[in-house]
Amino acid sequence: MEAHPETQQVGQPLCAEVLGAPVHIIGIEGVLQVMERWIQERQQPRWIAVTGSHGLVEAHKHPDFRAVLRSADLSVPDGNWAARVAAKKLSCETKQVRGADLLAAFCELASRKGYTSYFYGDTGETLALASDRLRKKYPGLKIVGAYSPPFRELAPDEDVQIVEAINWANPDVLWVALGLPKQEKWIFGHRDRLKAPVIVAVGAAIKFHSGKVKPAPPWASQSGLEWLWRFFHEPRRTWRRAFVYGPQFAGLSLLELAGLKKFR
Repeated sequence: MEAHPETQQVGQPLCAEVLGAPVHIIGIEGVLQVMERWIQERQQPRWIAVTGSHGLVEAHKHPDFRAVLRSADLSVPDGNWAARVAAKKLSCETKQVRGADLLAAFCELASRKGYTSYFYGDTGETLALASDRLRKKYPGLKIVGAYSPPFRELAPDEDVQIVEAINWANPDVLWVALGLPKQEKWIFGHRDRLKAPVIVAVGAAIKFHSGKVKPAPPWASQSGLEWLWRFFHEPRRTWRRAFVYGPQFAGLSLLELAGLKKFR
């Protein structure tokens, strides 16, 4: 297996290539340590892709999106099956980093150390509910801004204003919840103009913390059945991911693990 360049760097977590895209093998505590280091260094923006089988299949099908994922400073598996395949390729322990769990863990850390967050994406109602619930759960948490962009293509002046507003708020972490692949592409196209030291493509994590969607119980996540749980609770939103992308990922990853097909 050809290693991703990140694997060879001292201090970096192991990284497996899954369908041609990088998947770092690191736990939530490790991700938090990396985020803290980036916040303290406060150099150029670093970004984290939190993706699963859906994102890996998208990367396999679309070279432009694969290039976006490969630009991430850290790419962690939100899905259990993606985590299992990555661990299998390197014969190591499976480590899954669900977006909702990462957000919760960082908010707990931030409430103690004063780190600030900004939420970008989803609806205004979802952002307000999530912000309120997180502040109540983690007293002292500083959410310095939240913005729900319109569900259409932004005019150039609107785009400039949004970037200026985020930079003015000066968050330590910018959480982007536009859905895959839009959120990753947005980060890729805007990271040179943003000042936040850490940017995370967090998917539906903010929606989970708003209380509008019930998160899967631990047994479902640990057994690799979270996709089924989400389908029963959000069939219109998740059916394609469950019954199109899921089987495609299973077939392609089995071919890769068996050495019958190589992805570059």
